[in-house]
Amino acid sequence: MAKAYENRLWGGRFREDEDGLMHRFNGLTIPKDGLTWMIEPDIQGSIAHVAMQVKVGLLTEDEGKALTEGLESILSDYRSGELVFTRDYEDIHTFVELNLIRRVGELGKKLHTARSRNDQCNVDMKLYVKQQAAEVAELIEVFQDTLAHVADENPWIMPGYTHLQRAQVVTFKYYLMAYYEMMGRDRKRLLSAIDIMDESPLGCGALAGTTHDIDRAYTAELLGFKGGPCRNFIDGVADRDFVVETMSHFSILMMHLSRLAEELILWTSSEFGFVVLDDRYTTGSSIMPQKKNADGAELVRGRTGQVYGDLFTMLCALKGLPLAYNKDLQVDKTAFVDALRIVKGSLQMMERMIATLKAKPEVMRQAVRKGFLNATEVADYLVKKGVPFRDSHSIVGQIVIYCEDREKAIEDLALEELKTFSDAFTDDIYDYIDYDNILRKGIKKEML
Repeated sequence: MAKAYENRLWGGRFREDEDGLMHRFNGLTIPKDGLTWMIEPDIQGSIAHVAMQVKVGLLTEDEGKALTEGLESILSDYRSGELVFTRDYEDIHTFVELNLIRRVGELGKKLHTARSRNDQCNVDMKLYVKQQAAEVAELIEVFQDTLAHVADENPWIMPGYTHLQRAQVVTFKYYLMAYYEMMGRDRKRLLSAIDIMDESPLGCGALAGTTHDIDRAYTAELLGFKGGPCRNFIDGVADRDFVVETMSHFSILMMHLSRLAEELILWTSSEFGFVVLDDRYTTGSSIMPQKKNADGAELVRGRTGQVYGDLFTMLCALKGLPLAYNKDLQVDKTAFVDALRIVKGSLQMMERMIATLKAKPEVMRQAVRKGFLNATEVADYLVKKGVPFRDSHSIVGQIVIYCEDREKAIEDLALEELKTFSDAFTDDIYDYIDYDNILRKGIKKEML
């Protein structure tokens, strides 16, 4: 019987071995990499647990030293490739503990005293999610720097849109900085999530703590959990809010990246022609030699739905679970890692596309001239001349119709033509509605 369970941490109360179907089905939620990214946080948590065991007298100093050195050697050998995780092991926790026993002997069996795989797994997950959320926040900051730099290099006027119709004149710089602001909120959300999740589940046990007089505050301190230990054991092992919250913020971040991706796809089309993407982030067609497709942006846009799906997977897994631990929770790892992979790749791809794009200011300016984008300013001009805004709005609407019928821009109309709509027009109208001057007036100066 011992042989059947030699690569597991359980089995003593079972009369029969696990059916092959159950073994395969149990492994369906474990990806091909075997979740090996958990090895480092698992060993980190175990080393802290050993230090606490020594502190409270569950281990002697010599035992603690031997276990710590054994754990460190496993990590070193894993990093060097000498020690390889295989699917023969039930999970990462089993891999670490059984290899520890092989290295330090029977002493290794003391490692798990006052701990369950439930709190062990959740502390591993929290350590990893904290680390990865911080790394994504750093990638956002890099992207913000790129957005700000490219914006400063491209102060060209361009159309701003509502309903995908040309609306008012803005600058390409100001347009990019709108995404800078979105990224700033995304970064704040992730940092807030890190702050909220910053409590240690270690010591919560399976769901009801332990009869050993352990020091949970000590392990929380060693592992860098600023909020100390979780206050409720049941919540400590059942909680996956931190995964859901982080993935929710990932989803909002991806929504922002997808909107920018859509802009790039539009702007690079012949119909817009505002920017050109670097060849390195585009692809061609197998049949149409002229094609240069914004595939980098399209992939970001398309993969956004995958991140939403990963979030929904977690929400569905949690919505009907009784407390405390249930095997359903195993999906948190695959869902989170899939979303993380897409988020990191999308941020890096978008940062490179923005860093290397070439703006076409002459095309943007021409689009401004064709869109009556100074119509609002004509209305503002009449208001300054004493015309009520509702009347000025109507007057300018009639001017636009007049211009459309004659294929003219408002600024191309002679003063005599403008006066047929209102006597309030004088020669100063032309300076007032010049597109470069518009951006220097009033609060619009903030766009420069």
